[in-house]
Parts: sequence; C-alpha cells; structure tokens
Amino acid sequence: MAEFFGFEITRKKENEKLRPSFVPKTDEDGSGIIQAGGHFGAYIDVDGDKAKSEVELMMKYRDISSQPECDAAIEDIVNEAIVGDHNEAPINIILDELEVSDKIKEIIKAEFEHILKLLNFNQYAHDIFRKWYIDGRLPYHIIIDESSKGKSGIKELRYIDPTKIRKIKEIEEETDPKTGAKVIKHIDEYFLYQDKEMAGAHQGLKIYPDAIAFCTSGIMDPGRKRILSYLQKALKPVNQLRMMEDSLVIYRISRAPERRIFYIDVGNLPKGKAEEYLRGIMSQYRNKLVYDANTGDIKDDRKHMSMLEDFFLPRREGGRGTEITTLPGGENLGQIDDIIYFQKKLYKSLNVPVNRLEQEAQYSLGRTTEITRDEVKFKKFIDRLRKRFSDLFYQLLKTQLLLKGVITKDDWNGMKETIAFDFIEDNYFSELKQSEMIRERFDMLSSLDEYIGKFISNEWVRKNVLRFNDEEIEEINKQIDQENKDGENDMPDPDDPRFD
Repeated sequence: MAEFFGFEITRKKENEKLRPSFVPKTDEDGSGIIQAGGHFGAYIDVDGDKAKSEVELMMKYRDISSQPECDAAIEDIVNEAIVGDHNEAPINIILDELEVSDKIKEIIKAEFEHILKLLNFNQYAHDIFRKWYIDGRLPYHIIIDESSKGKSGIKELRYIDPTKIRKIKEIEEETDPKTGAKVIKHIDEYFLYQDKEMAGAHQGLKIYPDAIAFCTSGIMDPGRKRILSYLQKALKPVNQLRMMEDSLVIYRISRAPERRIFYIDVGNLPKGKAEEYLRGIMSQYRNKLVYDANTGDIKDDRKHMSMLEDFFLPRREGGRGTEITTLPGGENLGQIDDIIYFQKKLYKSLNVPVNRLEQEAQYSLGRTTEITRDEVKFKKFIDRLRKRFSDLFYQLLKTQLLLKGVITKDDWNGMKETIAFDFIEDNYFSELKQSEMIRERFDMLSSLDEYIGKFISNEWVRKNVLRFNDEEIEEINKQIDQENKDGENDMPDPDDPRFD
C-alpha cells in the first residue's frame, strides 16, 4: 500500500486525490517551488540563486560557530541535549501508548536499535546533533538493497553535506472552468543534489524523496522560503563582539604605552635637507610593530605605519633646540563593560542562561526551589530541540518498518502519535532533583498529619501531595497488604538475638 524508492512494496493503492486549492501546502522543509513544464531527464536546470544564498548562510553559521564564546554556548546546548553514558544509549524508544501486540513492539524496538547502529549514534550522537543545530538541517541518503527491492530494509545511512542538497516542489496548475482561477493539479516533490565539482552552477541530480531523510530546525524566514538555523539570531551579536574585541586590542596596544614626541632642531637647513635629516632620525628611533586582526599577532612590518609610532616634529633655529617629551597612555584601559554586554547578548540570543558565561562561578545544583527562571526556560528550550530532532528517527523508523512490511502506511499514520523518544538525562542531577522532590513532599505530609481524617482524606493526600496516580496507589496498597501479611512491617523485638 505504499511506494518507496520506486519499488511497490505491497498492492498498489490509488493515489489520494489532491484537494483543489490555489496555494501549495506549507511545509517546514524550505522547499523551493517551481512551475512544471518542459522536458528534463536525470539532470534538470532550476534557478540556483536561492540555493547559493542558502549555502552562503550555512557558511556563516559554521564560521560563527568557531567563535570561542559562541562555541561555548553551543557546547552547553549540545551537552544538555545529548547526555553521554557508556552503559546506555543517548536515546530510547517509548512504546507504552502504542496499542499493538508485544511481538510487534519487540520488532519495532529491534528495528530502532538497527537504525541507531547505522547512524553509529551511541558514539557520534554529539557530533550529529551539533551538525543539525549549526546548519539547521540534517540530510541522510538512505541506501537499500535493490536486488531485494528494499525488503531487507535499510543497509546504510550516508551523511550528505547540506550545502549540496535541497528539496524542490514542482507544481502543476490548471485553470478552473467555473471561476477561471488557477488551481493546483499535481505536486511533484524531489531532492536536488548539486555537487560543486559538477559542470553548470544550475544543474543537479534529481533524487527520489523517500531515498533522503531530511530533518530541519523548523525555523523559516518571514517569507517561509528558506530554512534558518538556531544560530540565525546570533549572527549580529557575534559580529559585533568580534569588532569590539578587535577594536579593544588595537586600542590597548596603541594607547597602553607612552609615546614620545621628538622636537628635532633642524637649524637653518633648507627644506629638502631638513626633511632628509628628520627621516634619518625617525628611522633610527621608529617602532616597527603592527597588529594583525586576522591572527591576533603583533609583527614587524616596515611597509605600514606603526600603531606605536612616535611623533617627530621639526623645530627651526631660534627655538628651544632638540627636545623629547612623553605623551601619556590611556587611563581607562581596564574597562570592558561593552565586551561583557555583547557576550551576554550573544548568550541571550542562543537561549543559554547568562550565568553560564561566568567561568569563575562555581556550578551549584542547589535545591529544587532555588532553580533560576533562566534554567527552567533553558530546560524547556532543550526539550523543544530534542522533540524537533526526533523527526529524524521518525522518518528512518517509518522507512525501515514499511520496507520490511512490518506495518502499512495507514498503520504508521495511526501509530506515529503514540511513539515517543526519550533522551536520557544527567543521572546525577536527575537523582538529586528526584530526591529533593520526594523530601519536600514528605515534609509537607508531616505538616498535614493532624488534619488527615478530619479535613482531608488519605486518598486526597496521596493524589495531591504525594502525586500518586490511580495505578500507583493500587500497586502500593497491594504491596502494603502483602508486607503486613508477611509481617515485614512489624517492629523487631530488641531482645531477639537475631538483632544482636
């Protein structure tokens, strides 16, 4: 009931009739839209201007990601989203809500583990998530065994540089005889692969859409024509921070030292002789150090004017003669408030708590009641990132199950909402938070002890204070009854030699 990679997996189903509309369906994949028509084969020619701008945009993202402050913020985000553990995979599949047999659940779990192995996710999860976060998209080529028509499932997942691929929607329109308006008759979706080494800047290879797993950030530009990265908001703060830091270094070097002012007595020498004599003195005492903003190095370059240049002024006969005075250096060299401002602005643009910027500050887990608002917002932001990134696993799992005939396309549409992916948390922090929550609940319980049975019931306390659900309450009651029956809740006799 589905077609993949051009192969018919099961019986052919009639294509769903496209509902008449004059606008294409909005997707979060940044598809380029072109009008159908003309003749093309394996290689087609489309307008590549937008693709070129997207490439330039991704190059900007990658460039600013190497900025130390931006890299530190990205690492905070990635480390929070992907928690490494030697004994456990960074992500697990949750099938508790899925209403299928246990056998099918075991098959789905096995296929999901197979996908993780193909991605080598346990080892490279950090790098994969970082690529997706920086570029705003993550494409994989799904490779199958064509001899078996894909029935053996996915054989290999090969990463594609997102600068070389983009999604295209080719729209075929027709005129409505009643209204005369143009309505969409058919939409053909495919991926266009453009290698930089290929001849022709506007040529590309047309790829069947099911052969590509394409996970995006979900962020679009105002015109909804281009995919943006989560680093889009950081472009301006990073560039501002760069300029301020370079300006600061130049100012420090140029204003920090004291410079000399040479008043050279040239007597009655003619103008030409006086200038020559002055140049000789200048070359003898001149500093040759210049600052390279690209590397941060200070080097000797005689071709350029030095920032530490002394001043040489001629003085005619009758003056005070040759004199050397000192120009004092800058007095506000210790002020970096503007640098700190742009650093905080950068962290805010990436939704990272500003207090993480201060490296000298000690990290404190604290009590649950002391968690800052910024950390709560950051945790919610990480959860949104994880949910969006999970779309990659939904695509790959769907393809794998359909290829192997485990489910049909209609089955997947019904079960997708009941499948969830759980990213592991930092164990130490999670345990501390859980223990703190339990402690707070039982402290509240002890303060309500005298009111139980008078104003509130045991059932109310269990549900509203201890936060137990009906299943947990039923299970706890069974355990208490069993322990009472076995005598485990009886107080031990202090005279019993067993407790000696």
